[in-house]
Amino acid sequence: MIGDDIEVSVLSIMGEKVRIGIQAPRDIPVFRKEVYLEIQQEKDAATPVAAPTPAREAAS
Repeated sequence: MIGDDIEVSVLSIMGEKVRIGIQAPRDIPVFRKEVYLEIQQEKDAATPVAAPTPAREAAS
């Protein structure tokens, strides 16, 4: 269990492969790590970079 709402279970073991199942509420996204990282890269690429603001000159 992860918290009260997420359950991870072993579905099968075949040699060196292990299949797991994850039950979680629909509002909690569950991704394999490589998919999660790809989504994060897409979000970063879509986020506009703010242009630097020019420095104000000090009044003398």
